[in-house]
This record gives sequence, C-alpha cells and structure tokens, in this order.
Amino acid sequence: MKHSEFIKQITQYYPLSDDTVRALLAICTEEKYPKNDLLLEAGNRANYYYFLKSGLIGYYTIDEQGDSIYKIFFEENSFVASTAAIIKNEPSDFNIIALEDCSVIQYPVKAYRELLEKHHDLALFHLYYLEKNWVVKKEPLEVSLKYETAKQRYLQLIQNQHLYSRLKQHQIASYLGITPTQLSRIRKDMS
Repeated sequence: MKHSEFIKQITQYYPLSDDTVRALLAICTEEKYPKNDLLLEAGNRANYYYFLKSGLIGYYTIDEQGDSIYKIFFEENSFVASTAAIIKNEPSDFNIIALEDCSVIQYPVKAYRELLEKHHDLALFHLYYLEKNWVVKKEPLEVSLKYETAKQRYLQLIQNQHLYSRLKQHQIASYLGITPTQLSRIRKDMS
C-alpha cells in the first residue's frame, strides 16, 4: 500500500474499513517542504491536516517582542494540524514550520471533515486521537509549566534524545519558556 505507515498509525487508534481507507487515501497528496518552509503561516486559515513521514516540524507563535515561542515539536509518524483554528474555523494563531526537510501526507480539512461525517470508523479514530494527544498527553505538560522549574522541564526534554539532538538551542529555550542565556546556565550547572 502506498501510504502504509500513515494507515498503520491511524489504525493504532481505531481500525478502518477498506472502504474508509480508499476514501481517505483519495483525498491525500504527498508533499515535500524544504527546511524553513512554512506549512501554515499564522493569520491564515488551516486548510490541511498533515501526517509527517520524515523530517521535523515546529509549531510556534510570535510574542510581542517578535520572539518565536515553540509550543510543540513533531517527529516522524505524527499527525500535525492547527487543530484549534480548524475547530473554530478561524485563522491560526500559530505557524507550522519545517525544521528539517520534510515529507508529509496532506489532506484538505473540508474533504476530511466530510469523510468524518460519512465514515463512523474514521470519526472514532479522530475522536480517540484527540482524546489521547490533546487531552491525556497535554495535561501533564500544562501542569509541568505551572509547577516545574525550567531545569526539570529540560531534564524531561533531554530524555527524548532523538528529538533533543535535532533541535537548536534557541528552539529548546523557547519551548522551555526561558532565554538562551538561562538555558546555557542550566546546561553549565549540569555539567
């Protein structure tokens, strides 16, 4: 199957019928985004959902000083979208950027949402995905931002060595909500 890893990732949440798989694949295209290309620019409507086949994607906004504030990073086999913008049908507050050369499967929001209404199994995948990744997984992150120090959050981040080794120091600092100088101090204290 052409997009077997894509379908495999979906079926980890809920199995799809052959009919649903055919309908979904019919709206998918494979696209390449070179490093530093925006998949979505803040202020624009989110027209696509993405499945990241290869590369690294960052999801960030710009603060009042013009600095990038990273909310999350997506590695291979991740589903990526400006979910809040899609749900609210409003322009996105976030940029989605290729931090490395990326290969994605993208599918249009409108066509996908129509499939969700027609295919119960796809709707259940979508529901279970959102529950696991935007509720269950997100809760500890929200708590850690309120109660843990930047050093504790840094120690958690470096546990994912595959991701950590792919990020620039300013991206790590932004994700942790600290300055690059503060990050340097944390790293120096740890060595």
